[in-house]
Amino acid sequence: MRYLAVLAALTLPLAPALAQEATTPAVEPKPAALIADGVPEVPAALTAATRPYMENRGAGFVGWNPVDRSMLIATRFANTTQIHRVAMPMGARQQLTFEAEPVGSGAWSPKSADIMLVQKDVGGNEFYQIYALKDGRLNLLTDGKSRNGYNSWSKDGALVAYTSTRRNGRDSDIYVMDPRDPSTNRMLSQVEGGGWAVNGFAPDKSWAIVSQYESVQKSDLFRLDMATGALTPIGDHNKVVAQSGAEFAPDGTIWLTSDEGSDFQRLGTLDPATGKFTPRGPAEKWDVDNFNIAEDGSFIAYVVNEAGMSKLRLLDPKNGAVRTVDLPAGVIGGVRIAPWGEIGFSFTSARSAADVYSVDPVTLKVTRWTQSETGGLDPQKNVEPELVKVKSFDGLEVSGFLYRPDPAKFPGKRPMIMSVHGGPEGQSRPGFLGRTNYLINELGLAVFYPNVRGSTGYGKRFVSLDNGPFKREDSVKDMGAFLDTLAKDKGLDASRFGLTGGSYGGYMCYAAATLYADKLRANLCIVAISNFVTFLENTQEYRRDLRRVEYGDERDPVQRKKLMEISPLTRVAAIKKPLFVVTGANDPRVPASEADQIVAAVRKNGGTAWHLVGTNEGHGFAKKENADYNFWASLLFWKQYLLN
Repeated sequence: MRYLAVLAALTLPLAPALAQEATTPAVEPKPAALIADGVPEVPAALTAATRPYMENRGAGFVGWNPVDRSMLIATRFANTTQIHRVAMPMGARQQLTFEAEPVGSGAWSPKSADIMLVQKDVGGNEFYQIYALKDGRLNLLTDGKSRNGYNSWSKDGALVAYTSTRRNGRDSDIYVMDPRDPSTNRMLSQVEGGGWAVNGFAPDKSWAIVSQYESVQKSDLFRLDMATGALTPIGDHNKVVAQSGAEFAPDGTIWLTSDEGSDFQRLGTLDPATGKFTPRGPAEKWDVDNFNIAEDGSFIAYVVNEAGMSKLRLLDPKNGAVRTVDLPAGVIGGVRIAPWGEIGFSFTSARSAADVYSVDPVTLKVTRWTQSETGGLDPQKNVEPELVKVKSFDGLEVSGFLYRPDPAKFPGKRPMIMSVHGGPEGQSRPGFLGRTNYLINELGLAVFYPNVRGSTGYGKRFVSLDNGPFKREDSVKDMGAFLDTLAKDKGLDASRFGLTGGSYGGYMCYAAATLYADKLRANLCIVAISNFVTFLENTQEYRRDLRRVEYGDERDPVQRKKLMEISPLTRVAAIKKPLFVVTGANDPRVPASEADQIVAAVRKNGGTAWHLVGTNEGHGFAKKENADYNFWASLLFWKQYLLN
């Protein structure tokens, strides 16, 4: 009887509680860190309808543990990406970092794996600090104030090299230390400017090879004396040559990619005495994106970017023989070879969320290590893109990827959103679209990803065609050519075209809103440059000179005048269609003031401007709760101004 009485007492409150839980709130609670200025509240019914599309996740390959042969991956279980360990193929993901801020990179020490280094920032400010991970806690190794960048371990795991702006907030000086004893930390070489990195240590640690990135077209190499810190140029630095990924083979041979003597990045070797580059392996008609050398030097794994699609190849450096790994069409990243020869990498495609895999270098057998969730949705139902090529105003061929909704489900002409990548030294490639699949699969929107001039992946001539203020709008004209061509497509509704983009793509979004107002119904611009002069004056000092190489120098009166002329803020009166602006308050690249000034100007002119600000975000939203709400708000925007 006593048991029954207790049971009855426990069950009495359940009915009201369940009734209360079943009551759906009218609106989705806005994350506390977001400021929604002029943005309508998000109906809870919308969040419920989109929920499966919000719950996809991916896994990025980070590295190998040289002792227990486990993988390090970056993935998200809660609000932010963290480092996890996977002990075996398709094994459980064991979380190693537990931070409020994203932690996406880490590296075990070579040989012993007795210490792991990770780096993270705060609120997206990109002032990264380096930590040693122990017992779930991060022990700070850098100063906690400046911008620091992890570069590389020595092969024996005794030293780590990194760069830091701690001296003056601008120059990326080179430091080394044994992270097991932070008192060994020392500045090895004082340099000027940003873009510096230690690519790798020579096998005997007497010297290291260092690169200085000046632009997407030019990077210089140096010999760094480990005893004195002296930097000696390698090769002729008057040449405009892009070199990347310099790495020592076990015998001391230096391998790298270079576009010297070619329009594309080729894999080859470098003579450190003369700077002579010698291409190795078969001639590729596309860029070699990245590579890694086996610990015993028996092979090199490298990735070729063929019009946005990745090919993984293995090169025998002794006889030049090349084998290609059989993989579906998609994008490969993060290639690293384990000490025992297994090749780890990430892979994604339109129908596959990012996951990690390995390849046996002998048999070329591919093994899957993770299978990321896609919110219960079948990723095989996602559409594959089609490649669209057009001739621009000057006859240049430009291309992009078009995703069309299912014509059986959505017959007739469809609205379209054009989404422009950032950079501008970037490339739209056919990876997994995540939340964007909701637009295609459920709303019947077509989505087009253009690669305008200035994009990477199409050779050094192509990437240079937008350089400086006087060529800048040629890339904007490419968007006009795409819009004109797609307007003639029988499956698209030219009266309902919208445009979005982030960072440099955000500038393109503003620019199109001024120059192609008659072709676009609405524009959603993210962390975007609105005025090139104020952007260059206010972007973080450590990156200012690097951006002047690409956009122009606002200190030069002639260039300043042109920069002002082509700035969207100068032409803001031409923005007649609704605008949605998304801002990270801590953005070190494109300051929040760039958004503030254009929102104010559009509203002053009587225009519509929604503004969403992430007070704990930087150059894009990295926290899931913020990214989700941003997506829901964007759906409201597109539904109101594009679909209606």
